This record gives sequence, C-alpha cells and structure tokens, in this order.
Amino acid sequence: MSLPHTLILHGLGGSGPAHWQNWLAGELAHHGGSVDLPRFSSPDEPELSAWLDELRSHLAAMPAADSTERVVVAHSLAVLLWLHHAAGEFDEALRVDRVLLVAPPAPDFEGEPLISGFLHPVLDPTVVRRAAVSTRLVAGEGDAYCTVPRAKEMAEALRVDLDVIVGGGHLNIDAGYGEWGAVLKWVRSGRTPLTPR
Repeated sequence: MSLPHTLILHGLGGSGPAHWQNWLAGELAHHGGSVDLPRFSSPDEPELSAWLDELRSHLAAMPAADSTERVVVAHSLAVLLWLHHAAGEFDEALRVDRVLLVAPPAPDFEGEPLISGFLHPVLDPTVVRRAAVSTRLVAGEGDAYCTVPRAKEMAEALRVDLDVIVGGGHLNIDAGYGEWGAVLKWVRSGRTPLTPR
C-alpha cells in the first residue's frame, strides 16, 4: 500500500528536532512517503494571516487529489490555524482526505498572548467537512492549554471523533512524545483510536 502525501503543521515556536512531528516526518520519508514539514514565518510571534497564506500555498503544492491520498497532521496552534483555514473561502483544489488535529489550545484560551490572533475560530462541522473528507481530534489528559471537557466540547461542536490520551499533557516533548507509533499508524493506514506512545 502506498503512503499518502503528508503535510505536517507545527504550533507556536515550531517543533524541535526531538518532537514527534519531526520523528514522524523522518519515519514516513524512510518508508518512501512524500512529506512536507514547513516552518511557518515568525514561529515565535505568529500572525494568522501570514500562516494562512503559507498553509494554503503548501496545500496547493500537494500532489493532485486523484494521484495520492492527502493527509494533514496539525499540532497545537496549527489546529486553530486549520480551523480558520476551513472557515475561509472554499477551494476544492485544497481539500484533503484526512486531518489529525492534535492537542488544540481551547478556542478561547487566554493564557498565551502570542496566540491571541488565532483564538475564536469558527467551530462549524460543515466547513470542517468541506476542508477534509475526514477529521479526527486528539487531546491529552492534563493539557494546560485545553482541558478534556473543553476538547470534548470542541469535538461535539465539530462533530468529529475524539481520542483522549491518558496522561498525554500537551502531547509534546515535555510530555514524553518524541516517538509516537500510533500517529505513524494513523498516517499509514488510518488506524484508530490514537493511543499513547
């Protein structure tokens, strides 16, 4: 079975070399997959409009939809970025097959001024389905940016499946997520639910 083309989107500050997103990119490339792991401009001081433009340029550069499955894996701030993209002007050419939204900040999170411009995305299941055939949300128990009840509210509002990772925190290096076999399996085969590393 051929691997999909995978676009991996980082959050605030980027994903360091030991982060599972970089591990995932390496694993997919090692197995012959096509991977795009862009670094957004000013990752430490993000601007929504700039990141949206960059996201859409990477989506536009994906292989044609009829040639390969197109997958997006977003972490943290990139989850809110994806939701803003989905609510924007629709372009059929930018629609993807599967999206994994990992460790979102709560849509109204006020504890980090640097992400204030990304807050309050539209939580509309119609636009999410328009942007991707299938979308899945993953949250970590004990995430300082989004409680499990808030993640459940997001999943219900978007009408998407939610996986809660016990003890997962923000599902980043600080939480021990350098390698994460379950997300690799999801990219390769769509296997669910997502489980701890």
